[in-house]
Amino acid sequence: MMKIRTAVIGAAGYTGGELLRLLLHHPQVEIQYIHSNSQNGKNLEDVHPDLIGDSDLTFTDQVTTRGLDAVFLCLPHGETKPFLDAHLFSENTVIIDLSTDFRNESNGFVYGLPEVNRQKIQKATKIANPGCFATGIQLALAPAIAAGLAKTHPLHITGITGSTGAGKKLSETTHFSHRNSNVSVYKLFTHQHLKEIRQTFGQLNPGYSNELLFVPYRGNFSRGIWITAYFPYQGSLEEAYAAYQSFYLDAPFTHISRRDIDMKQAVNTNKCLIHLKQEAGQLIIYSSIDNLLKGASGQAVQNLNLAFGLEETTGLALKSIAF
Repeated sequence: MMKIRTAVIGAAGYTGGELLRLLLHHPQVEIQYIHSNSQNGKNLEDVHPDLIGDSDLTFTDQVTTRGLDAVFLCLPHGETKPFLDAHLFSENTVIIDLSTDFRNESNGFVYGLPEVNRQKIQKATKIANPGCFATGIQLALAPAIAAGLAKTHPLHITGITGSTGAGKKLSETTHFSHRNSNVSVYKLFTHQHLKEIRQTFGQLNPGYSNELLFVPYRGNFSRGIWITAYFPYQGSLEEAYAAYQSFYLDAPFTHISRRDIDMKQAVNTNKCLIHLKQEAGQLIIYSSIDNLLKGASGQAVQNLNLAFGLEETTGLALKSIAF
């Protein structure tokens, strides 16, 4: 198979840097160019020092639409649609967007959560990559929604994310002096990822409309997401495990553990780890992902593999930083 000619637009941020780390070592990918308006002319290692010695690529602010099999868009939310209006790619170029702009599956985009939409992704040329919290929450709860385990009660969800989830640009709440030795809540019950979560739950269980009471936390660490979700449940723990194992039977990156899990097992991998408990009449689900990998760039490469008929795990054999 010929190499997939690709480009990364908006490649200077965290998700762009992680994408380049993966794509440079992907056996079926050839990067044609890396784009950034702010870093034009700089060498790759000047912007992403961790990639020193891996490539002699230089950032450009010019956009070439021809000769590409795939393009990744790592632009700020709200900027993808205007970018695509201004730059016409071939209808055969696979576009993978990491912003929120098309997660409602508008403009011909398919929602890129492989564990739910694998077959649609395999046929798609426009893929909207899910959000990081959305990925962790959906993978934690999708089997329960699909099997009707969560019935008429609200879903209670908490999630804590690392500072890289807020992007590379410095702000008051990402500054070291704010984040260090600190935890804070933001966007209580109103997080923007709830829209795409509701969309998926409605797809898995038509008419499902239970409240999603989500409390997002800012964590005092760099990367990773931890989700805790629970709801009233009358079945057995074994029945719940059976539903989860069946749902993820063909999912190479989502693993159901009967042992307690921790976030470090998932960080630096494209895995989602899930553990179930039953206490006080509730089914409790823990899930953990790396917000920059399974929650962003790793999942984007997973979608690339599916769209081009490659083994889903190609280029994503990453070890966690568990010690």
